[in-house]
Amino acid sequence: MPAARKSRSLASQLASGHKPVQDTWNLEVGRSHVIHAWEESVIPGMPQTADYARAMFLRYSDLHGTARDADEVVRARMQHQAWLYETGRTFRALVWEAALHALVCPPSVLAAQLDRLTGMVGMDTAELGIVPLGATLKVPAANGFWVLDDRLVIAEDWHAETWLDDADSVATYLRVWHALHESAVYGADAQNLISRSKASVQRSTSEGLSTWRLLSRCSSGTTASPGWPKPGTVQPPAMPGCSSA
Repeated sequence: MPAARKSRSLASQLASGHKPVQDTWNLEVGRSHVIHAWEESVIPGMPQTADYARAMFLRYSDLHGTARDADEVVRARMQHQAWLYETGRTFRALVWEAALHALVCPPSVLAAQLDRLTGMVGMDTAELGIVPLGATLKVPAANGFWVLDDRLVIAEDWHAETWLDDADSVATYLRVWHALHESAVYGADAQNLISRSKASVQRSTSEGLSTWRLLSRCSSGTTASPGWPKPGTVQPPAMPGCSSA
């Protein structure tokens, strides 16, 4: 088979929505036995929850101005996740720690996604490595890519997907993957990073809610409350954190 390099414009691919693109992915994944994945900014598609996947698809629909077929494409993505549980399959995923904190979805959705990611650790068909933010890197943490067996690389940029099936390109991407693999942590260490990220998300959510409540109380400071003077008389004491100017 002659070497081929295909640059597939995302705008043209997504003109009819994400579902046809996901179907093409599912066909290629179904043909594969070993997948090497690297993602620097999002959770890989294979272990995504439905809510996280939906949020991602909606973000890309808004970016490219394409059809919002999130429900259909989420169903398609959930179907291809059965691959993870089939005998003879191996999913080797590397994720940069930054992706564990990226709020491309509501915080509660990210927290549930991190729970799902923790469940990948220890699976006999999957290997999950997390590259810590403070890790020494042999290569830069550049754009994400997937290597399907030793036959095809799919790398995604903002404007296009690049499909490469020549031996030299596949070998290059596998070298990059193995270089990042050396910087990653696994097993209990990976679980600890994921748990720490989840705690940070939950803490930020709690602090944000507290701030919102405080600001709400500040903004309604002239509203009459039981036992407080009515507007136009003596002002009640300022709430802690509220400006008294």
